[in-house]
Amino acid sequence: MALGRTFRVTLALCPLLTTVACVSQTNAPKAGNPLADSPQPRTATYTCADGARITVENLGTSVRVLGPDGASEDLPASPANQNSRFGAAHDAIVIDGRDALVMKGGRTPLTCKR
Repeated sequence: MALGRTFRVTLALCPLLTTVACVSQTNAPKAGNPLADSPQPRTATYTCADGARITVENLGTSVRVLGPDGASEDLPASPANQNSRFGAAHDAIVIDGRDALVMKGGRTPLTCKR
């Protein structure tokens, strides 16, 4: 009789323990580079794969990108409710931690690092 009760309790607790294990894995901190998750600073300089350097000024709902030639371009958040993708017309920049992907109309996308 005690064995039967132990078996029933075990069957009842297995789904509960599985659920708890899944929830704790979901809420566990992610391993990796803590700097990759750092927020975009007000002003950051990126070195791109082609050797060029760009400066990105974070204006909150938009960014100002200063190219290696000194040309400046303001790109609004796209869509407006986030802070990592910015673009207008055929130009865009996606910021992911210390990395940025710069896309200019008619050119190959360029990866850059802060």
